[in-house]
Amino acid sequence: MKSLSISRDVLIGCGFAVVLGALVAGHHAAARDGLPPDNLAPKFEVNPFWPKPLPHHWVMGMAIGLWVDNNDHIWMVHRANSLDRTESQLQDGLGECCQAAPPVLEFDEDGNLLHAWGGPGKGYDWPVSNHGIFVDAKGNVWIGGNGAPDSQILKFTQDGRFLMQFGKPGARRKAGAVADPGAEASVQGFAADSNDPENFGRVAKIFVDGNANEAYIADGYLNHRVAVIDADTGKMKRWWGAYGNKPDDAPLGPYDPAAPHSPQFGNPVHCADMSVDRLIYVCDRVNDRLQVFTPEGKFVREAYYKPATRADGSVWDVAFSKDPQQRWIFMSDGVNEQVVIWDRQGLMPVATFGDGGRYPGEFHGLHSIATDSKGNIFTTETYEGRRIQKFMYKGLVPVTTMDQGVPWPKP
Repeated sequence: MKSLSISRDVLIGCGFAVVLGALVAGHHAAARDGLPPDNLAPKFEVNPFWPKPLPHHWVMGMAIGLWVDNNDHIWMVHRANSLDRTESQLQDGLGECCQAAPPVLEFDEDGNLLHAWGGPGKGYDWPVSNHGIFVDAKGNVWIGGNGAPDSQILKFTQDGRFLMQFGKPGARRKAGAVADPGAEASVQGFAADSNDPENFGRVAKIFVDGNANEAYIADGYLNHRVAVIDADTGKMKRWWGAYGNKPDDAPLGPYDPAAPHSPQFGNPVHCADMSVDRLIYVCDRVNDRLQVFTPEGKFVREAYYKPATRADGSVWDVAFSKDPQQRWIFMSDGVNEQVVIWDRQGLMPVATFGDGGRYPGEFHGLHSIATDSKGNIFTTETYEGRRIQKFMYKGLVPVTTMDQGVPWPKP
């Protein structure tokens, strides 16, 4: 694939006007600007009745990881320890409702809860703050951790039996250390080491390539790299930073949209997912950019999205459409509270849906995103959002406006 770097100016303000102008002008203008030549994009409607209510007065904490397995079962992980006293009266013995659900929840397509498990146990170190979940082709369930001391990832069977742990908690602890002051949730007493061949630094997400039996680690909230390990042994095989550079943990400071492009990933490196043509898409969240690499870490291209976005950034997570070519990328933007639909070959956004809010189809802290074999989208929300939603695929429709709004079902 030809290397291409898309200017940040393409994707904001007048850039959106250019996109819409191309759509109106027709096939040739659309092709010229890298948009789908047929001017079509997927359409979705939220299912306000999904999932079904949880049993046992269970409620979710921050919903921080999501994956759909080969059986179209929807897996999520949430932070059971993030509930406050008003949400856990039963758990604290103060009333009849409510208590935290187990951290790992598995649903079927109809929204029925199939299994629930997770938390501390013998033989492994459950993360102080779990983050990210992946179910590999062998059916193993992977979970990362991004709490202050979390330098490990875990692997379980689908019924919650512990298999392996890679990395040791506390590996990043260093007396007197202060994390990058520009990093999200920087924690005193811990320091990044993005060239550590054995441990991690507050992992955000895991993707397992079954063909090569390798796991790609978005590493992460303290480190500044993508790390690749053997999926059976956990042996570190390679790693890289932004643009394929050797990672450098020098403090970057707060993101400045007017500054030159950062030569290193910010914190967090929030996703590292592989497409069908074996390209690795990396979410450099606070830098508002999506970078693309070969599996060996060679930089291919990048795109910025709404680069004026500060705070927690605009590029949170990605999922791919299920057609053979994976024509579309679906990206979660947890600050602007939208799902962004990208044409993958052009690496250009063509439509968005959603808005900030509490109702179905709206978002508060839109975090993780995944797709099933039918083309449906699932999302989770962190912070105070604390839920999972399902968006039903309704086919391809002409794009007449970039923002499709809240995808409420038609009456």
